[in-house]
Amino acid sequence: MSPHWAALLPLPQATDSSPIEAMALGTWALQFTPRVALQEGVVLAEVSASARLFGGLERLRQRVQQGAGELGARVAWAPTGLAALALVRHGGGLVSEGALARRLDALPLPSMTAVGLHQATLERVGCRTLGQVRRLPRGGLVRRFGAPLLAALDQAYGLRPEAYDWITLPPTFQARLELMARVEHAPALLFGAKRLLVQMAGWLAARHCGVRAFTLHWRHDAMRARAAGDGGALTVHTAQPTHSVEHCMRLLAEHLARVVLAAPVGELELHADTVEPWAVANHTLLPDPVRQGEGVNAALERIQARLGVQAVCLPVLCADHRPEWMQHWHSDLAHRPRQAAMGACMPLPPWL
Repeated sequence: MSPHWAALLPLPQATDSSPIEAMALGTWALQFTPRVALQEGVVLAEVSASARLFGGLERLRQRVQQGAGELGARVAWAPTGLAALALVRHGGGLVSEGALARRLDALPLPSMTAVGLHQATLERVGCRTLGQVRRLPRGGLVRRFGAPLLAALDQAYGLRPEAYDWITLPPTFQARLELMARVEHAPALLFGAKRLLVQMAGWLAARHCGVRAFTLHWRHDAMRARAAGDGGALTVHTAQPTHSVEHCMRLLAEHLARVVLAAPVGELELHADTVEPWAVANHTLLPDPVRQGEGVNAALERIQARLGVQAVCLPVLCADHRPEWMQHWHSDLAHRPRQAAMGACMPLPPWL
């Protein structure tokens, strides 16, 4: 399969929050392919080798487009990395291998950094597009502008191989978001927290893990009362490892509904506290029964978050010969034991 590159460019946000950092966007993209690089503030990802894992290039493009839209980034697709980078700076879109030269020829000079550095000189000789520069004598281009300009053109048009330094996945997750408008009510923090949760879901998918506990920190605005403090934090536990953004959003919404902010908030930060390996679903030859609605654990988590920790209890079996001690009630869903050992429920009587 021929190479297929995606370029993701962080875009300025209107009123809700600041643009996502390129490194954070690259970490999120590692869930789709290990071949991710940062180039001139743009994330480049080569996805052809991993397209089969996501059901083909079309489904993979849909997932990347959806996630990038939630994070506030523009996406472009091309057979080469520099071509995708040039396209994403001018509206994005998808270009096939057959139409690559025609599409690049129409782009202006600043779309490629190596060409844009010499824009003033090239315009004086009548060049306004990449195609016009490409038609100049190659020997004269090298003598006048140096080898990097010609090398960048050849790489963009697929005439020379590209080489990048791939980024690596950080061992822990920590993301920060500066809010453009100050938030005075805790439930309104959920809108900004969603971008952080999407980033965390990408990091978890790249590590093949699920989160059992995450903490949302918020920092108060500088123009706050001294008694309000610097900020606050909220830790959310889950009964099972998960990397579902929707599930984390529902739990976080229930907890934020019970929080009262001491001062307006201007910055959010998300940490993944407890991470466990994610168990992949077992696909059998026979179709599994269709499940409707959310699972029992997810429903109990939401009820407990809304009513309190002591409002929901689960029975836990104990290996005890006495019927009255064969089970006890456990209220912490996130840390409940699977099965108690012999004598672990209650202390043994003195005569034993």
